[in-house]
Amino acid sequence: MHMADVLVSPPVAGAAGVAAAALIAISSRKLKSIHRDDIVPLMGVMGAFIFAAQMINFSIPGTGSSGHIIGGILLSAIMGPWAGFISLSSVLIIQCLIFADGGLMALGCNIINMAVTSCLIAYPLIYRPIASTSTSRWRLSAAAVLSCVAGLELGAVLVTFETELSGVTALSTTTFLGLMTSIHLAIGVCEGVATALVISFIASYKPDMLYSLQTSSQIQNHDSVISTKTKRVLWILAGIAIVMAVSFTWVASENPDGLEWSILKLTGDTELGAAQIPATAFMPDYDSTFAGIAGGLIVMAMLWCMSAFLFRKRHKTP
Repeated sequence: MHMADVLVSPPVAGAAGVAAAALIAISSRKLKSIHRDDIVPLMGVMGAFIFAAQMINFSIPGTGSSGHIIGGILLSAIMGPWAGFISLSSVLIIQCLIFADGGLMALGCNIINMAVTSCLIAYPLIYRPIASTSTSRWRLSAAAVLSCVAGLELGAVLVTFETELSGVTALSTTTFLGLMTSIHLAIGVCEGVATALVISFIASYKPDMLYSLQTSSQIQNHDSVISTKTKRVLWILAGIAIVMAVSFTWVASENPDGLEWSILKLTGDTELGAAQIPATAFMPDYDSTFAGIAGGLIVMAMLWCMSAFLFRKRHKTP
């Protein structure tokens, strides 16, 4: 769903960029109210995990399309919406600046279409009410699938709206909307199942890592030492991220993603949605075998340093 610059006009891109920057600033302030001693390593490891997971495009049977997870619901379910939003926004920024995945002018739109819709809308309005404080796998799974579908569908609608509002293409709005929502419905279900599996594992092994199960007593009496189980979960997720980052070139589908597929159905090719790779991109289009590992390390370092700075500042405040 990464939009290229060619799909958005400067006014739309500018408005989306201002809105995205404002939400990032608000989220950074909100992070200071989170009282979890594992939040710094969580943001780093989970950011790297989502970066690696987004590199794996899976085929959508019978369509000739592919999709990848967004990860906002998973991030929010573990760390809360504000930390999840910051983490996913950081992933999208690194993807844009280092790998030319999504246009620089369209970055604000991409943050809104993926991070805002999942972390700040679908999570609080759909996932949280359904999941509540339950550890039931069925309830958590239903919450994951429904919220992932809602987030992807809302993002698909926003892409269509932003493209139409920009007026820079001749795409049929009604047909484009139908294609985008139909293919992202399938992608949302796939992401929901994957998200449900990870959340169910954490709920069964270390349930208090889930944001919805962080009780007030745990927040007020948190231990300064991260538990052994939490460390094990972090190592497991880090290990999976490494495997995905190393193997993405062998297992990722070569089919066009949902946005490219929709444009292909309308125009006969995907060139309209192809990003113009800037000269400043260090690894354009993930053209290196080590792109996944490098990107994951960059995301982890960025989030680890930023969150450590924010929480150190919070602890020094009288």
